[in-house]
Amino acid sequence: MNLHLFKTHHYHHHPPPFSIPKTTLPNPSLPSLHFLSLPVSPPPRVPLSPSTLFPFPPNPISLSTRQLPKFKTSRVPKVLAQVRSNENEHNSDDLVEVEEDLAIDGAVYQKTLRLVECSMFAAVSGLAYFLSTSLSIESYFGCFFALPIVISSLRWGVAAGRKTMVATAMLLLVLSGPVKALTYLLMHGLVGVTMGTLWRLRANWSLSIILCAFVRALGAVGCVLISSFLISENILALITVNIHASLSFLVTTVGINAIPSMDVIYLIFGTLVFLNCGFFVVLLHILYALFFIRLGMKASLKLPRWLEKAI
Repeated sequence: MNLHLFKTHHYHHHPPPFSIPKTTLPNPSLPSLHFLSLPVSPPPRVPLSPSTLFPFPPNPISLSTRQLPKFKTSRVPKVLAQVRSNENEHNSDDLVEVEEDLAIDGAVYQKTLRLVECSMFAAVSGLAYFLSTSLSIESYFGCFFALPIVISSLRWGVAAGRKTMVATAMLLLVLSGPVKALTYLLMHGLVGVTMGTLWRLRANWSLSIILCAFVRALGAVGCVLISSFLISENILALITVNIHASLSFLVTTVGINAIPSMDVIYLIFGTLVFLNCGFFVVLLHILYALFFIRLGMKASLKLPRWLEKAI
C-alpha cells in the first residue's frame, strides 16, 4: 500500500506570505497589484497607556480628594456644640424650675399643701358635725366646729378659711341636706370666718368678741326663721309672746301696774340672745388661744395681757 497518502503536511505557525504566482498573467483590465506580493506583517505593538485604554475624558467623581473643592466644615461641630449646650441649659433650667417648685418654699408645693390642708379640715369638720347631729351630741362638740376654719385662716389667709367653710357646707349639703348645711353656716361657719379674719389681722379681742357675738346672734335668728318656714309656724312670735307673758306675770307679782310693750320685749329678747352668744364666743376665744399656743402658733396671735399673765 502506498503510505504516502497518509502523510500529513506540517505547516509553520506563520503562514507564508500571500503572493501571486509568476505564472499568473496580469489582467490588463485590473490595476496593478504589485503591493500584494509584499509580505504581510503583523501590526506593531503599541504600548498601553491610560489614554489608549480610556479614550473618554475622566469622570470627575474619580478625581482624587485633593482635586475636590475643600469645604469649611469647622462651623458644623461648633453649631452642634452650641445647640447641645443650649439644650443642656434648657433642660437644666427646667430641672431647676421643677426643683424650685417642688421645694418646701416653692410656690407649687405651698399651693398643694394649702389645698390638701383645707380639704382635710373641711372633711373633718363636716364629718364631725354630721355625726354630732345624727347622735344628738351637738351641744357637747359645738365649740369645735369653727376650729378648722380658724386654723386655715391663720395658716393660709382669709381666703383659705372661706374656702374651708364653703367646702364643709357643700359636704354637709351632700350628706345631710340643705337644712343642716344652712344651720352649720349660720351657727358655726360665719363665726369661724369672722374670728379667723380678725385674728389674722391681729385685731383686739374686745372687737373680735363683739363682732363674733353679733354674727352668731344673727345666725341664731336666721336658724329660727328657717325653722319657722319649715314647720309653717312663726316661732319668733311664739318666743316673744312667751317672754311678754312672763314679764307681765313678774310685774304683777311685784305690784307694778304696767304692761311692757312689744318693743321692750324685742329689746329684751335681742339682749338675751346677744349675751348668750357673747359668752359662747368668749369661751371660744380662750379655748382656741390655748389650743394654738399648744400647737406652737403663739407668734401669730395677739393675746390680751391678762391671758398672757395667766399663761
